[in-house]
Amino acid sequence: MRRRSLVVTSSMVGSVSLAAVLAQSLYSSEAQTTSRYLPEYTASGDLILPKNFHEWVYVGSPLTPNALNDGKANFPEFHNVYIEPGSYEIFKKTHEFPEGTILFKELQLTLPPAENADGSRTEPSGRGYFPGPWNGADVTVKDSKRYADTGGWGYYNFNHHEPKAPTAVLKPKTECAYCHIASAKRDEVWTQFYPLLDK
Repeated sequence: MRRRSLVVTSSMVGSVSLAAVLAQSLYSSEAQTTSRYLPEYTASGDLILPKNFHEWVYVGSPLTPNALNDGKANFPEFHNVYIEPGSYEIFKKTHEFPEGTILFKELQLTLPPAENADGSRTEPSGRGYFPGPWNGADVTVKDSKRYADTGGWGYYNFNHHEPKAPTAVLKPKTECAYCHIASAKRDEVWTQFYPLLDK
């Protein structure tokens, strides 16, 4: 009787161990095969507004309000930046942005009205700047061949107001790429502002 009990117990332990190994294997397999959302273009070469970007990996939100820039900030908003998840998975392993990487910068105005001269306002949490309405988006795509003239990245504006445009034309080098090439820390990306990418 005791021997039979031991056999049953051993069998159960073996089954549980096997199930654990299979589950871990499936999890690892799924983690390694994260599908990527790659850029989509129209027949004329315009970039199509990326889908579901709010579900991407959020990397940070620099803020440059008008009130701190003599009323003339180039981007008077929070710059909510997201990276496409499949590209981020590759970046974590290689520390390089792979071809096809999409960085999505959604612009978001500060919450009005500005109660103070510096554009800030007071909320229950304290005085500061608080996110308000969406205000368009800028998108950057890595493709060394397509964007060879701008260092391997293409720059697009989907309006600096709402609604966001469904498609966008490539910006000339003098508008966006120039600034990124001159001042961004790594591979034309402002990684100095995003600890998640500054590795």
